[in-house]
Amino acid sequence: MSHSKGSGDDKASAAEQGALFGSAVKTRNVPDDKAGHRQRLRNRFTNGGADAVPDYELLEMILFRAFPRIDTKPIAKRLLARFGSFAEVLSAPPDRLKEVEGIGDRAVQELKLIKTAAERLTKGQIQSRPALSSWSGVLDYLRLAQGFEDREHFRILFLDKKNALIADEVQGRGTVDHTPVYVREVVKRALELSATAIILVHNHPTRPISITLDHVPSH
Repeated sequence: MSHSKGSGDDKASAAEQGALFGSAVKTRNVPDDKAGHRQRLRNRFTNGGADAVPDYELLEMILFRAFPRIDTKPIAKRLLARFGSFAEVLSAPPDRLKEVEGIGDRAVQELKLIKTAAERLTKGQIQSRPALSSWSGVLDYLRLAQGFEDREHFRILFLDKKNALIADEVQGRGTVDHTPVYVREVVKRALELSATAIILVHNHPTRPISITLDHVPSH
């Protein structure tokens, strides 16, 4: 079985593959102290919640499924050193994540799964109540959804007459400092959805976590 150079997780899990497919590659299971470390992390998180686990240990735990037989602490620390924060690790493009030693397709999938779950959670919170009565929730969702993107995105939140969210759509993707906006398309889509107001959103990749919002009544 062949693998391309630098492919996937398999930079970090060649030993695992040897065990699975009976190759001559020497394998080494997780030592008891590593297994104990994982269980201690799980127990600390279960008993103490998020505050009991720093960012690098939370990343360690996320990567457990991608790397069942190796120590994920060095990988987690490399990710934080490269991208700067937990949020920026989760939001980094897959190609850039895979530039970090040990990170491949399976690890990227685990990281993006967590980001998607967080987006669904925050989006669900603003869908369940009028958008403009939970402005901080809207901002939290938008920061998570596109605050760390490396290209400008033009996003529209379509609202009904009660200011509840009808739809959330990315209308355009641009460069690091520009994204096109087509007013006719925005108006057409608002009419299709019978939206009574829209929130226009775009991010600024060249500025630290900067998002611009405009609330526009459609009538």
